Amino acid sequence: MAKYLVIVESPAKVKTVKKFLGSNYEVAASMGHVRDLPKSRLGIDVEHDFEPKYITIRGKGDLLASLRKSAKKAEKVYLATDPDREGEAISWHLSKALNLDEKKMRRITFNEITKSAIKASIKEARDIDMNLVDEQQARRCLDRMVGYEISPVLWKKIKRGLSAGRVQSVALRIIADREEEINAFIPTEYWTLDAHFAIPKEKKPLVAKFYGKEGKKFSISSEDELNQILKELEGAEFAVSEVKKGERSKKAPLPFTTSTLQQEASKVLNFSTQKTMRLAQQLYEGIDIKGNGTVGLISYLRTDSTRISDEADAAARSYIGEQYGQEYAAVGETGNKNKMAQDAHEAIRPTDVTRTPVLVKESLSRDQFRLYQLIWRRFVASRMKPAVYETTSAKITGNGYLFTAASSRIKFDGFMSVYTQEEDEKKENNTVVRGLDTDTPLKLEEYDKQQHFTQPPAHYTEASLVKTMEELGIGRPSTYAPTITTIINRRYVAKENKNLYMTELGEVVNNMMKQAFPSIVDVNFTANMEALLDKIGDGTIRWKTVVENFWPDLEEAVKQAEKELAEVKVEDEVTDVVCEACGRNMVVKYGPHGKFLACPGFPECKNTKPYLEKIGVPCPKCGKEVILKKTKKGRKYYGCEDNPNCDFMSWQRPSAKKCPVCGGYMLEKGNKLVCADEHCGYVEVRKKEEE
Repeated sequence: MAKYLVIVESPAKVKTVKKFLGSNYEVAASMGHVRDLPKSRLGIDVEHDFEPKYITIRGKGDLLASLRKSAKKAEKVYLATDPDREGEAISWHLSKALNLDEKKMRRITFNEITKSAIKASIKEARDIDMNLVDEQQARRCLDRMVGYEISPVLWKKIKRGLSAGRVQSVALRIIADREEEINAFIPTEYWTLDAHFAIPKEKKPLVAKFYGKEGKKFSISSEDELNQILKELEGAEFAVSEVKKGERSKKAPLPFTTSTLQQEASKVLNFSTQKTMRLAQQLYEGIDIKGNGTVGLISYLRTDSTRISDEADAAARSYIGEQYGQEYAAVGETGNKNKMAQDAHEAIRPTDVTRTPVLVKESLSRDQFRLYQLIWRRFVASRMKPAVYETTSAKITGNGYLFTAASSRIKFDGFMSVYTQEEDEKKENNTVVRGLDTDTPLKLEEYDKQQHFTQPPAHYTEASLVKTMEELGIGRPSTYAPTITTIINRRYVAKENKNLYMTELGEVVNNMMKQAFPSIVDVNFTANMEALLDKIGDGTIRWKTVVENFWPDLEEAVKQAEKELAEVKVEDEVTDVVCEACGRNMVVKYGPHGKFLACPGFPECKNTKPYLEKIGVPCPKCGKEVILKKTKKGRKYYGCEDNPNCDFMSWQRPSAKKCPVCGGYMLEKGNKLVCADEHCGYVEVRKKEEE
């Protein structure tokens, strides 16, 4: 009979861990959390030292009874939940729920599910780290306070079961601020000028870009300016005034952290953050590999560190030396560049570098394979030498004006033999430049002039939002994916073609949060709170101190909001649309997708209709009314009420005012009115009453 009991979180790990430990060990799964705060109430005793009141999660009773039985029989119980803060807390909850004797209970952690890592973890068994448990308790309590205190206020105000969250509300605000920036953006005109030169013995022309005058760089901001330059260049004798040859190297990328893996998988594989984490979890917990049984393919997936163990580093360099040649192997960058990183785990890497993607391809699903290949390539590349480029740059002068041309080619591919990113493939490769010297005769063939307009900041994607949250110190590796999933599922944000857009519902919630709970949605406040929470994990701050300092301000803000927001309670807006079922005037209601029309006679009359909100502006194409519409996913836009007969559509709100320069329609952008025709470019400041 087994002497020892090992409790892991996931049933997927049971088989893998059991295989490595043998018959003396029984391995069981807790299936994640076993205790939590009750769903029906706050569950934190704010009157008595903020003591949390944990209860057994519904449906876990039988599982705990079975684990208790096994624990009683065992000489020792090893708690082997995930090697992070949350895993530490689950181990602590298990110890309480199973009434474990402290003498026979030990905590073990392994960063990868391999025989050597699991055997080593048994030798290094320790006590539960109460600092990490307390940090998790503090996070849980703060999240619960924000959610349970603020959500009912939103509910009363906006009339449906909405929710607020400590990290989720800040993420929503970040997206909303970007949308405001985009909507208020006014494009600026600029021009580019390229000169095409014929060169002896070259079929292709040499293309040089306009730089400036007399060595000083400047940009061309209008067609008049461009024409003036061309006038001054008439009859110019062009000559190559300088050719510089050199070398530059491109460093190998760092191995993946949770954040960079989510970003790269989104860019390269088009995976959502949630999908990336789900697949990475499967690769970490173990895949049935033909001929090897169940094997954990990657190290732990929740990490903000780029550190690699000496053992894994040496194995990678040895592999690179054998497969690619010794000249490719390098010690690699092993430091952690992120000052806010906790550095609790290694970077994400394959558990065995010799297990190449091709070897395991048959045993993996298509998406598992693609993610494993990405992780494997990035890790191997991180242990390789930089790529070296040979560069050539030339300066071409004529009538005091300067044009430049540049070319680069790979001299030594280094890490790029394994791993390239999009930007690596877009390098300039103007081969004609390489043959130039100061005696090369140039014959001007033509000028290529092009008009451009500056572009607004890009909409956030899941990848760029994760990057921003990490840079601002909001959330931690384990929270990025669930935070983004929540705001999309609650329909505060719509995802279209990778981009994230605010929905009408999201705008209402965000505006209310900014008005009533400014500190909760303040980026700096949230980042400072994250840093404080990390200090609990370090053992420098008592967890209840953080919670008790947070509570009074939150309570005061909730009271204030209830009082003030009660005065602006949204009454049902009565419309002139008559219900065809019973003859009453229909009213505007809020639903999960935003506004809709409903009969006030509910529940006797259940008639509803889409709400077409007229904005009081005639359609620029046909003169009928412009109405506010929404895409299927909830993104706002403006269209003609006569659609599909009239195809007018705009993402920005049109104005009734016509452009005084070209007579076209104008768009509202912040406090300005802008002509919809970029080439016209007319802009005026809106009067106060218009806003």
